[in-house]
Amino acid sequence: MTSEPTGHPRGIYTLFFTEMWERFSYYGMRALLVLYMVAEVQRGGMGLTDEMAAAIYGLYTALVYMTALPGGWVGDRLLGAKGAVWWGGVVIAIGHVVLGIHRTEAFFVGLILVAFGSGLLKSNMSALVGQLYPEGGARRDAGFTLFYMGINLGAFLGQVLCGWLGEEVGWRWGFSAAAVGMFLGLVQFKFTNKHVSHIGERVTHPGQNVRREWTMLCLSLASVAVLVVLVVSGIIQIDALKFAHSTAWFIAGVALLYFLWAFLFAGLDTVEKKRLVVILVLFLASALFWAGFEQVGSSFSIFAERFTIRQFGSWEMPASWIQALNPLCVIALAPVIAFLWAWLSKRGRSPSLTTKVSWSLLMLALGFVVAAIAARYALSTGPVWPTWLLSVVVLHTLGELFISPVGLSAVTKLSPPRLTGQMMGVWFLGSSLGDILAGILAGNVTGDATAQMPARFMDVAVTAGISGLVLLLLARWITKLMPGIK
Repeated sequence: MTSEPTGHPRGIYTLFFTEMWERFSYYGMRALLVLYMVAEVQRGGMGLTDEMAAAIYGLYTALVYMTALPGGWVGDRLLGAKGAVWWGGVVIAIGHVVLGIHRTEAFFVGLILVAFGSGLLKSNMSALVGQLYPEGGARRDAGFTLFYMGINLGAFLGQVLCGWLGEEVGWRWGFSAAAVGMFLGLVQFKFTNKHVSHIGERVTHPGQNVRREWTMLCLSLASVAVLVVLVVSGIIQIDALKFAHSTAWFIAGVALLYFLWAFLFAGLDTVEKKRLVVILVLFLASALFWAGFEQVGSSFSIFAERFTIRQFGSWEMPASWIQALNPLCVIALAPVIAFLWAWLSKRGRSPSLTTKVSWSLLMLALGFVVAAIAARYALSTGPVWPTWLLSVVVLHTLGELFISPVGLSAVTKLSPPRLTGQMMGVWFLGSSLGDILAGILAGNVTGDATAQMPARFMDVAVTAGISGLVLLLLARWITKLMPGIK
């Protein structure tokens, strides 16, 4: 395995740029999603209510992360992590092309394709990064932080370019630009594949019936396809708002059943079960964090459009660009945080995994305190300066850096080797639950419920703040469950 002068394996750059372009496509399209759905039909939008658009947004983002669990299973059992990344990217590219077709049916089919492709790619991409650093430790953390910068570089470029094209030129131009981004990612992955040739291959497990598992997968996909056709054709009617609430309960139930199966029937030893408890804690913290953080694409996006001053002279900033502040802050702050972890580690004062996660919830709480104050001013005196949302984004970005790359790295360390892909899927399932809750919450603070925005934001602040403090108090006990894992 060759390395660059930086000490990182060359394969990290293959994965860096593949993920960068995939995130360009995903976040570029996502920047437009709610704005497109609530825009008037005369402006080329769908003319949906805020509540309905937020529910669909929550369902879509939740589906992206929910499919990461079966996506991890496919990578573990059938395609190998590397094959799963490739075919996930192909499905994403097709989904974005379908989104560019100017029909309502195509819009929903495209969303489903992008969600399924993202689920297949995401958990397996993270597993590949972990396999590049088999020794674990601080070097793996640094590798994940570098990888996370690739995610956010792609997100920033996608949200700026696709956002501008969608709002200023035409919605479909923005969606089509996202398709180009994913295509470039696939080309890059194919031409630099030699640097990851030693990882991510499919391994046949003892007693595995590959043909039966492929049959199960094909039947499952066929069932989903039939359901999609029935819904899109109008034969089956779905209320997005009720479906969002039902989906939240479904995700929570799936997670509960999976953890019970892993504890009782996966053949884990005592050490692995203790580590599984830590993964459960990370799952719950992740769900709570993303329920608040993902307001950036829904209620905060609408707040930027309707309650934020965006006119500067003769130029008006696209409302979608408010979402680009987050990846820009990550790019600026990630090296600082990585340096902080290394500096503290050298002095023997590195905070524990649980402590870092508790800080993320406290940063989330502070951000929502600022959001609640901004909402109160906007409702009483009119649009506020964008510095309010910028402050929220900075605080939430700090929280993101305390939980996301750290959590990704921790799950690869804590997972039993034979379940790594599935455990990454469980990690993303926490994000899925958070995303659907974010969509439900956004529907309660916009549209007819706009007057409730300050109070609902403070509710989130209190919940996140108390949870962060409880986790901080339990940090030592949780750390004892994973000796040797840093």
